[in-house]
Amino acid sequence: MGDFAMADAARSQITQGALDAIFNDPDRLQRDFPVPVCQCLQVKTLASTNEGQPERYRLVLSDVSNFVQSMLATQANHVVRDGKLKKGCFVRLKSYQANSVKGKKILIILDIEVIESLEEIDKIGEPVALTDKEVDVEPANTTIAGNGFYGNKVHQQPAAQDRPLPSRSAPTSSSSHANIYPIEGLSPYAHKWTIKARVSHKSDIRTWHKQNSEGKLFSVNLLDESGEIKATGFNEQCDQFYELFQEGSVYYISNPCRVQLAKKQFSNLPNDYELTFERDTVIEKCEDATEVPQVRYNFTNIFALQEIEKDSTIDVIGVLKDVAEVTQIVSRTTQKPFDKRELTLVDDSGYSVRLTIWGKTATAFDASPEAIVAFKGTKVGDFGGRSLSLLSSGSMAIDPDIPEAHKLKGWYDSQGRMDSFASHSNMAGAGAAGGQKDPLKTVAQVKEEQLGMSSENPDYFSTKGTIVYIKQDTFSYPACLSEGCNKKVTDMGDGTWRCEKCDINHPKPEHRYIMSLNVNDHTGQLWLSCFDDVGRLVMGMTADQLMELKENDTALMEKAFEEANCKAFTFKIRAKMDSFQDQQRYHPSGFN
Repeated sequence: MGDFAMADAARSQITQGALDAIFNDPDRLQRDFPVPVCQCLQVKTLASTNEGQPERYRLVLSDVSNFVQSMLATQANHVVRDGKLKKGCFVRLKSYQANSVKGKKILIILDIEVIESLEEIDKIGEPVALTDKEVDVEPANTTIAGNGFYGNKVHQQPAAQDRPLPSRSAPTSSSSHANIYPIEGLSPYAHKWTIKARVSHKSDIRTWHKQNSEGKLFSVNLLDESGEIKATGFNEQCDQFYELFQEGSVYYISNPCRVQLAKKQFSNLPNDYELTFERDTVIEKCEDATEVPQVRYNFTNIFALQEIEKDSTIDVIGVLKDVAEVTQIVSRTTQKPFDKRELTLVDDSGYSVRLTIWGKTATAFDASPEAIVAFKGTKVGDFGGRSLSLLSSGSMAIDPDIPEAHKLKGWYDSQGRMDSFASHSNMAGAGAAGGQKDPLKTVAQVKEEQLGMSSENPDYFSTKGTIVYIKQDTFSYPACLSEGCNKKVTDMGDGTWRCEKCDINHPKPEHRYIMSLNVNDHTGQLWLSCFDDVGRLVMGMTADQLMELKENDTALMEKAFEEANCKAFTFKIRAKMDSFQDQQRYHPSGFN
């Protein structure tokens, strides 16, 4: 099909006038445009402000007559990730929420379908920015920043009258709440809104006493299919609403309710705004809760904690390996005692981490070892390399009915119970002499300065490099299963493996990595010898798991080595001339 014929075919599909009807003519929208079809003129990724926050995408949609700025709800991100939503493609708007903020039009897209039979083509027509029927006004900052975006112009004109705008969504069971707003669409400029949300977390009542004031407050985290937001009640509203909210229940919440910029130091939710309840805020319990998700997780596996910055907030799920007794610490600032309990979690990445829970959560904790526990809202610390602490706004679920929990349970029952687990403790300065930070060297500098050439004292340094080759012939050795003993064991030929040091025969060994890596930077290459902890980081699995692939599926083993190649790390290296054939060998002791 020629370009002109393709453009004509696409133009015939576009519902010209639909965008104007969405914002200015609800009756015509219902009558003429049940499912609007538009062309996507621009797709732009927004920079994430929080670690672990899902990516956000801004769009510009055109119906040939007009264009409008849009935000893709995170639940619809898959159309970008799957490579379907591109500049110039054509889409059906199946579910959306229209916002009008002082004349600035913003369309929140909750569900979108790319028409794959129509290919991407250049912009059709010369669409103009959508305006109110009355006059344009100065754009305001909302959940979508408009600065420098497609077609954004500033007009100094009187404000248009605020009014409710239509939405297209699945039908609601309550006729009195027919126009439900998505949490993702809330902003300080939205009016006459109602959200339908589940309470995923409810705090205790907290009090404060200052020189000039005192009071109390509580907060809840609210969740719907589009996102999450924190809501707080102070003083009278604390008394008014605290008993009404129950964790896990669903509520209709309608303004007046103040929407303001979130205080990020008090919240772990990926939302730029938060709510404050007012005296006349309308809160009604919803009996039909089937459409509202239970909880929204964004899990980080324990192995990947090494890549997460200190003080970041993450979600984690793991098998409960150990539960310590409750202990108390005294706050340095308030001198008040706090209860705490240390938990040890493991997962199928082959790593363990210590997680601290506090207060009533610590004293009431009754899960047994080997339970699956999911944590939402934990703070990453660097004590012992990497550690986690459950925030007061976080939550915990024991044996949750989610796919990630079922997968972990199956792994642990089939093989994880017998595995050993590495920790991140070696990240806390391992390989550093005297606790000092290792100097960063290029490969050329290592050779020029003859680091590690002495047979007496080792040199410690770091090198940024990319793995280009891993020797596959010998990558592990069979080790003793006794705690604290990593000595090589001997196959006795009768189904047992003997450790001479421990004077014991084991039914099987534990394979531990001993690998040779070739690492390159822009100045040269080095051969590095590495051991079990580093091998797990490089391969993303235990040596036992890799040996199982070697014995049962060599194709998968080779694929694992291919995936490990081209990974870039900062290696902490201990270099010393050893006595093996006078060859210099380097021993990385950890990664950053």
